[in-house]
Amino acid sequence: MIGVVESVIVAREYAGRNHYAVSSNRELVALGVSNAVGSTFRAYPAFGSLSRSKLNDRAQAKSQLSGVITALLVIASLLGLLPYLYHLPRGVLAAIITDAVISLLSATPGAIAFLFKVQAWSDLFLLLFICFCSVAASVETGILLAVVISLIMVIKRSNMPRIKLLGRSTENDNDFYPIDGAPPPSRNLLRRLSFGSSTDSQDDEAPSRGAGSRNSLSTDAQARHIDGVLIVRIEEPLYFANAGQLHARLNRMEMYGDMRTHPSEAPRMSPTRAVVFDLIGMSDIDGSALEILLGIVHEYARRQVRVLFVRVCEDVRARFEQAHMAAAGGDYDFSDIGMALLHLEQQLCISTA
Repeated sequence: MIGVVESVIVAREYAGRNHYAVSSNRELVALGVSNAVGSTFRAYPAFGSLSRSKLNDRAQAKSQLSGVITALLVIASLLGLLPYLYHLPRGVLAAIITDAVISLLSATPGAIAFLFKVQAWSDLFLLLFICFCSVAASVETGILLAVVISLIMVIKRSNMPRIKLLGRSTENDNDFYPIDGAPPPSRNLLRRLSFGSSTDSQDDEAPSRGAGSRNSLSTDAQARHIDGVLIVRIEEPLYFANAGQLHARLNRMEMYGDMRTHPSEAPRMSPTRAVVFDLIGMSDIDGSALEILLGIVHEYARRQVRVLFVRVCEDVRARFEQAHMAAAGGDYDFSDIGMALLHLEQQLCISTA
């Protein structure tokens, strides 16, 4: 395990330094094949070496031929130079390895300072904790803990869908941006996140806007809830891992209007009559997530809550058609939030003012 990690670290270090690409998968395949073949000849396990890679780099080696030359020199040393190297102090070999390791760790102080500067406390704690475990226990223990903790963090983050509750701007009825308790967004951020009544925009970086709304952008704008209407933007593709928590998060938004509110508090939102899903960031959806989303639509339909989808891409639209989403109660023929709210006002007599 240590050999594999060391090999990958060395390969990435010198690939970045010398501007060439390295595939970790191919590195693992090469190590596995070489060791499998070498085991038939009773060879030692072969992995990348910190010290020899450092010396190779200093010698300005350009190809794998340097490894062949090194092998020939090692064979010559074993056959003729061992008696002369017998009394060589181990400190010399230790100095070579230490010099190589220090050169690889030269970026570590800068990385720690950067994590402290951006207040990435979880990453900083993980780094220091793994270093402490490696020194206190063993390198194998540190690597194993790093892999396990990293996997847990990846699973935890991928398990929560990235969704935002949107509110209407107090400055312009055609502007919608997240309700998250953050300071008012800047002019550029409003330009990215606002949606108007144009029907030909499907670009998240340049969303559609209502007539004249560009001149009305203001950093003093605040997002406000629309009474009885929940506007939710899904910012990533849905699949089996992150769709499982979608229903629970929607229920929490429906009751409190803010994901930061503790569930023990009393509900503060008025009863929901319609839900508008903005799917501008959802470029794909797998079968499991589609089944969960269809179940959510069925649940809303049972409660007589209308469900509308806006800015649905072609791939997701095809999936909706296959799943008969419209028959379940989910209408997805709207190109933006403004059109969906206008439909609620005209057809369902739901006030969105």
